[in-house]
Amino acid sequence: MKLPRLMISAPYKSSGKTTISIGLLSNLVAQGETVRSFKKGPDYIDSMWLKLASKKDCYNLDPYLMAPEVCRTSLLENSTGAGMALIEGNLGLHDGLDIEGSNSSAGLAKVLDAPVLLVVDSRKMNRGVAALVLGQQAMQPETKIAGVILNQVRSNRQEEKQRRAIETFCKIPVLGAIPEDKEVVITERHLGLTTVRETEDAQKIIRRAHELVENYCDVKEIKSLFELAAPIEKSTLPNSNIHSEEKSVKIGVFYDSAFCFYYPDNFNALRRHGAELVFIDSFKENSLPEIDGLYLGGGFPESFFESLSDNKQLLKDLNDRVQAGLPLYAECGGLIYLCQAAHYNGRKYPLAGILPFEVGYQKRPVGYGYLDLQSNRHSSWFAKDVEVKAHEFHYSKLIPSDSRDNFQFKVKRGYGCNGSKDGVLYQNLFASFAHLHSLGSPNWAHNFVKLAGEFKSNG
Repeated sequence: MKLPRLMISAPYKSSGKTTISIGLLSNLVAQGETVRSFKKGPDYIDSMWLKLASKKDCYNLDPYLMAPEVCRTSLLENSTGAGMALIEGNLGLHDGLDIEGSNSSAGLAKVLDAPVLLVVDSRKMNRGVAALVLGQQAMQPETKIAGVILNQVRSNRQEEKQRRAIETFCKIPVLGAIPEDKEVVITERHLGLTTVRETEDAQKIIRRAHELVENYCDVKEIKSLFELAAPIEKSTLPNSNIHSEEKSVKIGVFYDSAFCFYYPDNFNALRRHGAELVFIDSFKENSLPEIDGLYLGGGFPESFFESLSDNKQLLKDLNDRVQAGLPLYAECGGLIYLCQAAHYNGRKYPLAGILPFEVGYQKRPVGYGYLDLQSNRHSSWFAKDVEVKAHEFHYSKLIPSDSRDNFQFKVKRGYGCNGSKDGVLYQNLFASFAHLHSLGSPNWAHNFVKLAGEFKSNG
């Protein structure tokens, strides 16, 4: 299939990839282009910014969590009806887990056969920037770096030196030179950028990024880079042939500023298996609607503990529903919400009280990166011995961490709940520090909807 596409990457993190990506997306949409955005890796927050700029859902492509052919097919299927696709890389172009770079942004660019637009932070270099770009060109896996944007340029003289050096030694064009600009800074926090929901004037930031790209980049030439991508082969996504016309169950989803980490693919998978999703604001609602299951995603509940703890009616109703057998799937922030209490910034906040843990917070991450899990028992959620790849990033820690042996998974890589186990089981509840992607765990949605159906039938 022919799909014009382009990856935006950088030699190292925090170089301005997201600023350029949202600015370019905003320009393309303003020109009437139908463009889909994608984020390499498991990140939720950059995806929110890309979604806001493109006015369409942003999908994650992760060669660690899903097979290469799944990444290719996800790109094509989620670009249906679009004229082009923009993929934002993560970290540096060649940063990854293995020495071969198979799951780096460069590795994904190779899998997708996508040309790369490289964003370079210009602040501390002049002609030496060419050596940096040459290294990116030479490093394996080999990528098609088709152009460069200079970011945070401090003077016309610096821009001219860098432009001449890159175009002379690297033989690729410099298609933009953006000066330092404090208006477009998206605040960073311990998990990267702040979320769209937490950032005041998010639209103002996107408008400023739009102006910077429009005024300082050659958008017409950048658009031509998308066309350098060759046709790619499409296969079949896991369970993509499943499509339930009739919505057999209702699954509630906490979706607000505290709980906002969800992959669109996970929502789509639940819908394909027959679920109607009912979105719930945990700040505004005092009780759960009539639902057959509940999905509590991750986010930053610690930023809102006082409000979440004060909503005692919702906490009690949730507890009552779980005791009555309501199927509940919770990830990270959702797991925290289900515990007895959280200790944060010198205060103790009572929470749902369903799980036999309290939560403490460390100054450094407790769990950070990819998780490899192996199921050590059969449950309604996962079969025994099944292996799951996921992602975690949390400063939170369960207290006590192993009060009883009620965990689904043995941790083979990562930390999980206590360094050796993850996935708390209780009633029809599963709660974990793992963020799971449905394209890497295709049975997840089937099992969730099946369990919700059984609960509905028994109710």
